[in-house]
Amino acid sequence: MKTMTGSNEFKLNQTPDDGISSVKFSPNTSQFLLVSSWDTTVRLYDVPANTMRLKYQHSGAVLDCAFYVYTLSVSGDRLIVGTAGRRVLVWDLRNMGYVQQRRESSLKYQTRCIRAFPNKQGYVLSSIEGRVAVEYLDPSPEIQKKKYAFKCHRLKENNIEQIYPVNAISFHNVHNTFATGGSDGFVNIWDPFNKKRLCQFHRYPTSIASLAFSNDGTTLAIASSYMYEMDDIEHPEDGIYIRQVTDAETKPKNSDLMKRLNLQI
Repeated sequence: MKTMTGSNEFKLNQTPDDGISSVKFSPNTSQFLLVSSWDTTVRLYDVPANTMRLKYQHSGAVLDCAFYVYTLSVSGDRLIVGTAGRRVLVWDLRNMGYVQQRRESSLKYQTRCIRAFPNKQGYVLSSIEGRVAVEYLDPSPEIQKKKYAFKCHRLKENNIEQIYPVNAISFHNVHNTFATGGSDGFVNIWDPFNKKRLCQFHRYPTSIASLAFSNDGTTLAIASSYMYEMDDIEHPEDGIYIRQVTDAETKPKNSDLMKRLNLQI
């Protein structure tokens, strides 16, 4: 039985027993969702049926999962890696003998997530200090002028601004918009063409640990899982929410015009 949390959203059954580290849709269908967890399991779900098909037990916590070989962000023939020390490395998968680009993150604090644009022009990275940066792979000065960063996942509580880590990013493969999830429990959808937020979903019970759009962009998997930001305290139970999304929530304004003009993000 589906536990509905809204007319367009439900909660998955048989979720992991500990923190959820990653959610990934199958690249070919929105039917199957792969979930990894600190409880040492990787689980395969049949989303429409809301059932767990398989459970793989491992000897230790599982920090990521993928249907492909690569678990980091791949943009065409390039592999983009975020490392400690705010470094970003870009590799050419056709020649892994050297690093093609070595960059320093434009964000001042530790990188939390990095994802490549579906159009292969650049990537988005987030930090522990409530910021997101939009970067471009083309090193020419003209293109580099387009990069920018913005604040997000910040809440004013008792007249004090609380700043939360941005833990998750997922791209909409059709519209090139992206979702972010933070430790504030919110999911935002962003329009990078117009540098604005398209929408914000309701607040989830605890931190957003991972996000995944289905390949056709109609469904978003949301992992709400406490990430021990406040150490080992009592917290809401972890859960995975499946949300049906619409073009009104995910499509950039004037995107048809931009395609006709062949503008790139």
